Amino acid sequence: MSPINPGSTIGIVGSGQLGRMLAAAAQRMGYRVAVYSPESEAPASALADYNYVAPYESREDLQDFAQKSDVVTFEFENIPRTALDLLSAAVPVRPSPEALYTFQHRLREKLFLKSLGLALPRFAEVANRDQLLAALKEIGAPAVLKTAGFGYDGKGQYKIKSLQDADSLKEIWNGQTYVLEEFVDFEREVSMVAARGLKGEFAHYGLIENHHTSHILDYSLAGAHLHEQAAKQAAKMTRAIFEALNVCGVMCVEFFMRKDGTLLVNEVAPRTHNSGHLTIEACVTSQFEQQLRAVCGLPMGSTSYVSSAAMANLLGDLWEPQPPRWDRLLEHNVALHLYGKSAARKGRKMGHITALAGDPHSAREAVISARSALHP
Repeated sequence: MSPINPGSTIGIVGSGQLGRMLAAAAQRMGYRVAVYSPESEAPASALADYNYVAPYESREDLQDFAQKSDVVTFEFENIPRTALDLLSAAVPVRPSPEALYTFQHRLREKLFLKSLGLALPRFAEVANRDQLLAALKEIGAPAVLKTAGFGYDGKGQYKIKSLQDADSLKEIWNGQTYVLEEFVDFEREVSMVAARGLKGEFAHYGLIENHHTSHILDYSLAGAHLHEQAAKQAAKMTRAIFEALNVCGVMCVEFFMRKDGTLLVNEVAPRTHNSGHLTIEACVTSQFEQQLRAVCGLPMGSTSYVSSAAMANLLGDLWEPQPPRWDRLLEHNVALHLYGKSAARKGRKMGHITALAGDPHSAREAVISARSALHP
């Protein structure tokens, strides 16, 4: 199969910040970019050569978008599979619609991971109070109840400390499917961003350590052989996931790391990932360039770190009570990325900053100090 070379058009379904950074990498490499999304004035749209603002159900617009694109990829999960199936009849879609379908629904995801024999938290399907009580008796409390679909950044999650908590959730039973997961007493959360090419080549960025606040990623650390032994275990599991679905492209596998260093698979994002943003400055090949290389059938780039790094998210909270002091931030040695979103809201990811250093924890100190300067 011939590679899709610079000068071709990359179709991106979705128009958020991941699409924006992918579009920037594509244009740097000489590609044109077409963006398809129901949202207007979204982050990726500002960089698009061709902009399609239309519903995912619009067959005519999807067909036109497919004709404009030489290959199509996507930047978030909440896309109807029917849209990608229609596109894939006319143009290569990478990763495949099957990968999206598997990982956009927690129950399908967990059943798939279980079928591979991977270590993951115990879970049960739940659709009503009686099923919840039965699952709690089997799995035990505390546990976490999560919507099976359309959940991210902690949305649609409920921690259950005891059987009595089941009665406080009576308002949520509306025909939705939920997944009850055992509560894991983990030491830290880590992720592995990886890529697989058209010929089965596999590359990963090692384990990235993630720290959350209110279920939203706050900062990530990477480099300097961080968790090197656990990374070997993670790479084996991650590769098994990619190969089972014949994935072409970038995905991220999130893990719970227990105190003994062993890993449990938490979830899979079938796209580039927030924790991988630091690869833009820290690695020879960023996760976004790697996505392009993979879906275009080009050789995988080096995932070597030029330095340890830390990335901190900039949430909309930082725009209150007064606008951020960008001049104070930029007195620090950090790289600033703003996503061009029109309105700052509490909990909304508006941008991120990255700091490089000789070790991950020095990078962390640098990036946290710089972010603190936004409101001196």
